[in-house]
Amino acid sequence: MATPPENEAADTRNGASDTDRDADVQGIDAGTGIEADVGTETEPTTEADVGDTAVTGAADVTDGTVVYDLAADCAAEDAETGALYRATVNGVVPYGVFVDLAEDVSGLVHESELDGEYRVGETLVVRLIEVRENGDLGFAEVDPGDHEVVAVEHDPDIAAAGDLDATGGTVTLEGEVVGIDQTGGPTVFSLRDGTGVLPCAAFEAAGVRAYPEIERGDLVRVVGAVEEHNGGVQVEVDALDALTGEREREVREHLENQLDERAAARDVEPLIEWPAMEKLRPDLEAVATRLRRAALEGRPIKLRHHADGDGMCAAIPLELALERFVEETHADPEAPRHLLTRLPSKAPYYELEDVIRDLNHSLGDRERHGQRLPLVCMLDNGSTEEDVPAYETLAEYEVPVLAVDHHHPDPEAVAPHLVEHVNPYLHGEDYRVTTGMLCVELARMIHPEITDEVRHVPAVAGLADRSAADAMDDYIALARTAGYDEGDLRDVGDALDYAAHWLRYNDGGGLLTDVLGVNLADAGSDSGGVAGSDDADADADGSEARHRGLVAHLAERAERDVSRQLDAARPHVERATLDNGADLYRLDVERHAHRFTYPAPGKTTGAVHDRKVAETGGPAITVGYGPDFAVLRSDGVRLDIPTMVEELTAEVDGGVSGGGHLVVGSIKFVKGMREEVLDALEAKMGDAELDADLGSATVGGIEE
Repeated sequence: MATPPENEAADTRNGASDTDRDADVQGIDAGTGIEADVGTETEPTTEADVGDTAVTGAADVTDGTVVYDLAADCAAEDAETGALYRATVNGVVPYGVFVDLAEDVSGLVHESELDGEYRVGETLVVRLIEVRENGDLGFAEVDPGDHEVVAVEHDPDIAAAGDLDATGGTVTLEGEVVGIDQTGGPTVFSLRDGTGVLPCAAFEAAGVRAYPEIERGDLVRVVGAVEEHNGGVQVEVDALDALTGEREREVREHLENQLDERAAARDVEPLIEWPAMEKLRPDLEAVATRLRRAALEGRPIKLRHHADGDGMCAAIPLELALERFVEETHADPEAPRHLLTRLPSKAPYYELEDVIRDLNHSLGDRERHGQRLPLVCMLDNGSTEEDVPAYETLAEYEVPVLAVDHHHPDPEAVAPHLVEHVNPYLHGEDYRVTTGMLCVELARMIHPEITDEVRHVPAVAGLADRSAADAMDDYIALARTAGYDEGDLRDVGDALDYAAHWLRYNDGGGLLTDVLGVNLADAGSDSGGVAGSDDADADADGSEARHRGLVAHLAERAERDVSRQLDAARPHVERATLDNGADLYRLDVERHAHRFTYPAPGKTTGAVHDRKVAETGGPAITVGYGPDFAVLRSDGVRLDIPTMVEELTAEVDGGVSGGGHLVVGSIKFVKGMREEVLDALEAKMGDAELDADLGSATVGGIEE
């Protein structure tokens, strides 16, 4: 019988009676995932099987006794009844000794099965003779005589991050670390495998970085318990180790293949048959794939959109699709909030003020939360030479940029800075294919399930930007199936524009989704209805009623304010006839329109222009100007404003910049050169070709 040696600390189980034996034997959990190097008495040359685990042993293992040496990370399922194992004594009790075969594989050698006396730390060879229903293991000491030692490596079942629920069970995962967030408590590693992204919390000490050797981008094996956290699941880490060698290469190749497959744009039928849109579908699919891939990689996405009706019709459905996709692929319920940002831009290009603010915010997130720098997606903006300084700033930090736009582009200027560029002009089409129309299809390629919620949005975008595309009738008919007539659609566009004016640089959050009429099933009810329940149906009905009421209220206010502005401005509109026969209307919006209220100078100029065209019906150009800017609208005249801006920049020493469409645009200049710039502009407008098919009734939304 074994006895405790003198001067040795007693095991916690010393003194236990035979009746306590079951309670003393420890249950076995899954392995820790740590690989161990275990030496052998005979150089291993072939593989053999113990349980479900591949092992390495001598070439002629059947000629003699084999003793298996379990790696430290092996689990109970790696052991087989009747096999011999190397064991280390971890405790001595009156009725036997407790032994370890691995870190989480241990059991009792009862005194009746012992031939000698052992101290803690000594080794012996044992046979596994019993596996009880509760998982306890029983061993017997053996003398193997001449034998070979075969190392057994643990090959655990690898769980899928996207399939876990809060069971409390222990799992092993392999994947890429895509984020490291040091909280005031644990270190949270975001782990990506081919099925999703899962937070894994490792605790060293409060606010102390756990596993400091692990960096973002490393491939790792994680072992831990699945727990519920903040309404989602996370793994409480027991062990985390970097993968190396052949295993790292295998996992990396597997993850890349899975990522490519999961990131691919979804194949969806277009909302309407339209050859112009069909030309752009491959470009949209490329953007959808990049956005889905960024979400799967845990990379933040910033949506920068023009703050007008078309820009919001582009950004809001895309944001919703990405939110749904992130919710589907990330276990952390806070992931959409952390990864997605929608940001409006007042200017029709990416201003340096905006890019500096965006970059500073992203650098702060990288410092505080271990996030990657974002992917920037420009919407209804981003195609012109004026965007280049912002792009060059982002390039210093290797921030990738996508652009989906319908403004007249400067492809040679922006091409070096964009990884994807979607623009109808690049395929022989023009501004009548609005960005909102493009982005509804893009959103459906990311998350097709939103289709029923956004059927009406292309029509809103087209009417808000006054598109005269042949497809508008089809889009309006499609919106009618969702419960919107043309008057309703115009009201939604006016309400969006009115709300955006007062929101200024704020994204509007749930307010704008309510105005646009998307995501109504989840929009802001406090009743806590479960999807499919009576409460949820009531929530949706309430959200629909709120949407309709909000649109009516805001559209009415917008119409009132535009009428008031026209009453103030129209008496001061100056009329002239250009050399080409077109009417020219000029308005000093700084002196003869209400300032710092709705509508802004661009909208005011458009309203004056629409009224004059309705009265006269002939070719007309309207210029609303201030101290250092001018906004242009035209009907029946081919202005080609981007080209005019280039010529003015070269000919007039007035610091001219600007852009827009062929018939709608804005320019800036220095105050002291206003008259010279406006005179030169008028001369160029007088030389412009008349074209009855063109008009600013096809495009809106250019602000000062």
